[in-house]
Formats: sequence, C-alpha cells, structure tokens
Amino acid sequence: MTAAAIKILVSSAGRRVALIDCFRRAAKEIGISLAVVACDLDPGMSPACRSADASYAVPACDDPGFVSALQEIASREKIDLIVPTIDPELAALAGAMDDFAALGCRVHVSQPAVVDIVRDKLVTMAVLAAAGVPVPRTIALEEFASTSEWSWPVFVKPRSGSASRAISVAGSRDELPAKVSEPMIVQEHLTGAEYTVNGFVDAGGRLQTAITHRRVRVRAGEVEKGITERRPQHSRIAHDIVAALPGIRGAFCFQIMDDGAAGPKVIEINARFGGGYPLADHAGAQFAKWLLEEVSGLPASCHDNWHSGVLMLRYDEAIFVDGEDE
Repeated sequence: MTAAAIKILVSSAGRRVALIDCFRRAAKEIGISLAVVACDLDPGMSPACRSADASYAVPACDDPGFVSALQEIASREKIDLIVPTIDPELAALAGAMDDFAALGCRVHVSQPAVVDIVRDKLVTMAVLAAAGVPVPRTIALEEFASTSEWSWPVFVKPRSGSASRAISVAGSRDELPAKVSEPMIVQEHLTGAEYTVNGFVDAGGRLQTAITHRRVRVRAGEVEKGITERRPQHSRIAHDIVAALPGIRGAFCFQIMDDGAAGPKVIEINARFGGGYPLADHAGAQFAKWLLEEVSGLPASCHDNWHSGVLMLRYDEAIFVDGEDE
C-alpha cells in the first residue's frame, strides 16, 4: 500500500525555502499530497518557517530538550519524515532514530557511527585515508605545534566546524592561533578548483548517483554560483566513501579541492542535504523525490541520468510579513 499523503518536518529550517520547494515539486510529480512543517529557534524570523504550512519554535539543537521537542511535534502532527538541515543536530537525531520510528516517523539521518565520524574532521580524514580515498594531510593543532615536517602555508580549521566557520591560512608559526576555544586541526594547503559532490544512498545502502558541481562562487560556506559537471573520478571517490561509511543513508555531500599538483582531495563530508542541493535537483538528481518515494512506499525512480552544464546563479529573495497598522 502506498501513502497518498505525507507530512515532513524540516528542522533548523532557517533559510531553506529552496529545499522545501524541491520537496513540494517532487510530491506534485509523484502524485502525493505533501504538508510541510518547519521548526527553528525563532520561526517568526525564519523564511523557511514562514513558507511552511505550519511552524514551531524549538530549543537549540545542543539543548537537552531539542529531541523531545521534535518528538512532541512528530506525535502531534503525525510527521512521516524529519529532514535535518545542519550538522550540529545530526548526532542527537541519529541517537533517537528508534524512538522516532516508534512514533511512525523516519529521520533522514545516517547511522550514529557515521555521524560521529563525519562530525570530526580529524577522524574523517583518518577513516577515508585508510579506505584509499584521497584526502589532505591532516593533524591536530596541538600535535602540529611540535613538528617541523610541514611546508607553509597551512589551513587551520575547527575539528567539528561547518559553513567555513573559523577557517584561516597560516603562513608561519607566528600566524597560528595562540588561543583556541575549541579543538582545531591543521591541513596541508591546497589550491585549485573546488567542487561539491551530492550523493544519494538508498535504504539498502546502494549509492544511486553522485552529481558534481563546480563551486564558482561561495558565500558563507554555501555555493552561490555553480555549474554541474561530469567527473568520473568524483563518482569513483563517492563509491569509495560509501564503502568506507557503510551506515550512510539518503542525501549527503562532500567537497573536493582539485589541486594542480596534488590532484583531487576530499576536504569535508556532510551527512545531510547540502546547501547547494537545489542545483542537483534542478539538474535531474531529485533526491527529495527519491526520499519521498521511499517513505510513501512508491516504486523508486533513482537514476544517474542528470544533466551536466546546468548553471545556478543564486540571488536574494524576500518574504514579507504585513504587520498591524498602529
């Protein structure tokens, strides 16, 4: 039996209006009724919450009450699918997958072991390197301080950071951060074209497609201008990543820096819908559609026939909320 109606909850919805639109188009295409609920710290100030059919305020994802707040929403609204949008909420949701399943709700999240790996960039690089995936040389900042075997400059970044937060380039030891508020890593300095590869792993653990786009211009860690390209080597890397992380499921993405001397190297993995996913969706890699098909019990339409040369040029839009006249 297939479901004629699906209700999803987009958590930490923020500005993810385009992601919601992808799900709505997908539902229309496969002939199901879709209701979108969204939640955030301050839903009244969230464009995505304003564009949803209903919205809720919830605690921050590192608050002990975050998961129980989402469970209450899932129970009250009879949510079929939760779609996380930011890295910091993944661990809490992965750990509560069974509890949500008892409510009849699937969480779009990978197994807890995968989330633990990809949320720690030092561990991520070690796991991928052991599996033969090309990655930059990486070391903890505290260990780097006592070695002299590296060439300058180097990248310095948080072990669990996201959205390009607190990343810097150090040209000498004098430029290394003297004090840090969180664990940091040091990586070899790479230059060249940067790519995002969006992949989709079905419920059986099979990688269905990997679609590359070149990051022509980036703003706040997300692609602002990008173009899809067929890169067979990137597809092979995606298969190797899935083999190294057998518990990964659904949509995920990773970044590649194609250094002129060192070649392509994976610098980061996000086990969720990436910010640039709408480009992949428009190019034919409709992960939102495939996920809705899984949840509703419809036949899968996954494929690898997406279009190269699709250009995305993002621009700012606005949602206007009329206030009462004084």
